[in-house]
Amino acid sequence: MKHSTQRILTTHTGSLPRPADLQQMLVAQDRGEPLERAAFEARVRAAVQEVVQRQARCGIDVVNDGEMSKISYSTYVKDRLTGFEGQSAQARTVPPDIADFPGYAGRLPVISQVSTMPACNGPVSYRGQADVARDIANLADALTGVQVAEAFITAASPGVIALFLENQYYPTHEAYLYALAEAMKEEYDAIVGAGFLLQLDCPDLGVSRVRGEDWREDYRALHIQALNQAVRDLPPDRLRLHLCWGNYEGPHHRDIPLRTILPDVLEARPVALSFEGANPRHEHEWKVFEEIRLPEEKVIIPGVLDSTTNFIEHPELVAQRIERYASVIGREHVIAGTDCGFATFSGALTVDPDITWAKLAAMVEGAQIASDRLWESS
Repeated sequence: MKHSTQRILTTHTGSLPRPADLQQMLVAQDRGEPLERAAFEARVRAAVQEVVQRQARCGIDVVNDGEMSKISYSTYVKDRLTGFEGQSAQARTVPPDIADFPGYAGRLPVISQVSTMPACNGPVSYRGQADVARDIANLADALTGVQVAEAFITAASPGVIALFLENQYYPTHEAYLYALAEAMKEEYDAIVGAGFLLQLDCPDLGVSRVRGEDWREDYRALHIQALNQAVRDLPPDRLRLHLCWGNYEGPHHRDIPLRTILPDVLEARPVALSFEGANPRHEHEWKVFEEIRLPEEKVIIPGVLDSTTNFIEHPELVAQRIERYASVIGREHVIAGTDCGFATFSGALTVDPDITWAKLAAMVEGAQIASDRLWESS
């Protein structure tokens, strides 16, 4: 994994706006509707080419496939794992922070479920070899002739799958979690084996508790242990971990402070830690790194763009955010990123697609401003 040794590198969290026709195909596939497979695969391949080239033109250093082949960052696994023929019996609920403000909650539109919520009702094993191979091939082909520093592919962590996809089969949360870890290991190994960085999406580490009887005091530590088990054979410097508290506009006053969870998260094997650092609830937390020392081998990818607002951050503000972190942990340990994805669920866009790209351009410009200042005395 490259560090910011000569200038501040830029990246993002993973999901980028998908073309409208591809969104329709992804929804049809998710619902099990008839779909011309060859046409779908060709459209995904073309979309990956387009999104990689656009990232490169924008000046982003560490790029990905935009998650073009996936309906969402987590539920895509139902098509790559056995044992997910069930449907969740749990009704979707309003997040607790929004429920604390009924007036606000009442003004929100009723959001239709973008993807079905499967449940585990049988033994879990990996069957997505062809799917991950296509993801790898599509990104590799798209990178031909493109000048970027590195490329990554995202994958759902065992913990986020266990959190959002209900267990109706395994006797305990722990048994379910470790079954997922062993199954998803095959996808993780394939991505890194192909020469790409692997980003593990871990919003489960930012929650305060899981539902009902699944709760246990060592929940976060358990999830990190399972994650470490799943990536046990992979070099830590080929791994990124993404942490967030929910990619939605809302009060977020119930979010656990970064200070509380960071010591646990730093026990995870991935060298790079991506986390929210731009939204109004978490921007101040750069100071946490004055109290909790970042291990020398680690790199942070703080969000310097808010992924839930259509404001385009001023490049000077982006530069200031980068410089705060660099002042505490050193410039070489900072890569500029985004709070979360811009299209976490295909078709469910908070930020307009054109504004998304304008925001990313502002990040690149801001990183250059910060670099000029951070390296001016070198």
